[in-house]
Amino acid sequence: MTSPLITVAELADALGTERPPVLLDIRWALGGPPGAEEYAKGHLPGAHYVDLDRELADPPGPAGRHPLPDPERLATALRRAGVRADRPVVAYDAGPALSAARAWWLLRWAGHPDVRVLDGGLAAWTAAGHPLSTDAPAPAPAPGDGDFKVDPGRLPTVDAAGAAELARTGLLLDARAGERYRGETEPVDPRAGHIPGAASAPTTENLGPDGRFLPPAALAARFAALHLTDPARTAVYCGSGVTAAHQLLALTLAGHDGVALYPGSWSEWSANPENPVEV
Repeated sequence: MTSPLITVAELADALGTERPPVLLDIRWALGGPPGAEEYAKGHLPGAHYVDLDRELADPPGPAGRHPLPDPERLATALRRAGVRADRPVVAYDAGPALSAARAWWLLRWAGHPDVRVLDGGLAAWTAAGHPLSTDAPAPAPAPGDGDFKVDPGRLPTVDAAGAAELARTGLLLDARAGERYRGETEPVDPRAGHIPGAASAPTTENLGPDGRFLPPAALAARFAALHLTDPARTAVYCGSGVTAAHQLLALTLAGHDGVALYPGSWSEWSANPENPVEV
């Protein structure tokens, strides 16, 4: 299996080939600053900005703060950014891949065969001495337009009932910060706490001090300590289905492909007063 990550050195080499990857800038942070503003200040040369809130998710509603995007919404965004079925794609963000992983997961969910995340993101790129650009590439239609057709459902998901079932009979990982899991604070969603039976597994523990992913063996040990034995009986959730994708990327690195995402996550669960909450 090809690694879901690409290093700065590997990307720099790939960009100099006859078939360079399509670059997607997925900078986003809960509460800002807006990713488009950061992109305009400087981005990897040739990268297209993709708006996580508007293009990698449907509008907020009963299904949560970041529901999975309508396939045509996603296809339009990817084609505008030049994504093709026959070219690799590399997504990056400011550094820790907390939002770039959402693009990685969605592209795989949509059927793209070759998508990776830049390990360390823009911070690692600039630390290695590589330049940034303020020039925005022309959107489609143009020569070399994106032609990728979204084929949704290629990765497993669960709904609220499925998440609750796995919390009882399998393994449900909560990827949020520990204080949110414990119910000590809740800055965004209606109620504090977690889905009863879920295990705390903050995404920050997937990374080393340099903001890059831990080695696969270390990640495998981490998930073994959380009693993960059957990926097919495991799911992940977070606040709204964004950072849970980071956990799924880490799980893939650890050799646990096939773990399901609960897209609505805590934003959907906590908004339904009939759903129980544990603290």
